[in-house]
Amino acid sequence: MEHLTLKEETPRKGILLTEELHQYVLETSVYPREPEPLKQIRDATASQPWAFMGTSPDGGQLIAMLLKLLNAKKTIELGVFTGYSLLLTALSIPDDGKITAIDVNREMYEIGLPIIKKAGVEHKIDFIESKALPVLDKLLEDNENEGSFDFAFVDADKPSYMDYHKRLIKLVKVGGIIAYDNTLWYGTVAMPEEMVLEDLRPSRESTMKLNKMLAADPRVMISHASIGDGITLCMRVQ
Repeated sequence: MEHLTLKEETPRKGILLTEELHQYVLETSVYPREPEPLKQIRDATASQPWAFMGTSPDGGQLIAMLLKLLNAKKTIELGVFTGYSLLLTALSIPDDGKITAIDVNREMYEIGLPIIKKAGVEHKIDFIESKALPVLDKLLEDNENEGSFDFAFVDADKPSYMDYHKRLIKLVKVGGIIAYDNTLWYGTVAMPEEMVLEDLRPSRESTMKLNKMLAADPRVMISHASIGDGITLCMRVQ
């Protein structure tokens, strides 16, 4: 997720009606099944000023199941932060699986790296400190990369999501899935613009454009899941 000016009035993630209901889901169905390394990386992230940028554990649980259903082996991740979603992917794919992980901030990634190493899955990760678009374009220069990825997870700068989609739709195989995080953007996509905090407006507009584009894209089957801050799952069908 991109960096925002964190304010006390910034709305929390999640569209469940009450915080109590959200906690019920987490404490009943998510935390009891959360692998210990993921709990450790979540705890390590909690003390960071930008902790709200982390992948929601309930969303992560869904992603882990999708990876297993896909028998995913080769994945790509745009936006790593401290590595919660990266670690759950590494834990979910086979020992010889590979993740291309791209983020502009290695310092944040290194917060979770000791936990990733301790979990014994660092060898599955190719971390690239870079903006995502140049890396995606470089991958597409090699024809063998087209249609070679089983799964992609995107949790990076929202204004670039549409540009990411143009490239990921070529990199992910038919039957593979691209998952876009934060597609409800703190609920602001359904608010009048004048009610939205100024810091959230640019990404709100980008997210609304993305949602309309994905809904009209015949190359993917979509499910806009109301989990966390919204996750849109796109299965490539052509």
